[in-house]
Amino acid sequence: MMARLLIGLSGLMGAAGIALAAASAHGGDASRLASASAMLLFHATAILAVVALLAHRLLHGGIGIIAAFGFAAGAALFAGDLTLRQYAGHSLFPYAAPTGGSVMILSWLAVTLAAVVTRK
Repeated sequence: MMARLLIGLSGLMGAAGIALAAASAHGGDASRLASASAMLLFHATAILAVVALLAHRLLHGGIGIIAAFGFAAGAALFAGDLTLRQYAGHSLFPYAAPTGGSVMILSWLAVTLAAVVTRK
């Protein structure tokens, strides 16, 4: 059930990433959208990788799930903040993009931990 939810989130992130890439390519000063697109696309793929590694029992289950949801939440915060700044001229909330970036960094560290922690 969790895997299907994560795969679904990954698909939405991928679609949003492509849409933002297109908007960036056709807009004026849209460098924020390019950054938002990249974070969504990279982390959509990372979620799929974590799900696959979990299915093969190569990651600690609980930690891997936390990492995958962290990728989704962090990328959503980061991309959402940059996109809102581009189109609405204000942020999602103060420090939303750096918070999202920090969550993504912590999620990558969680993947590392999930790879080295033994399963019981």
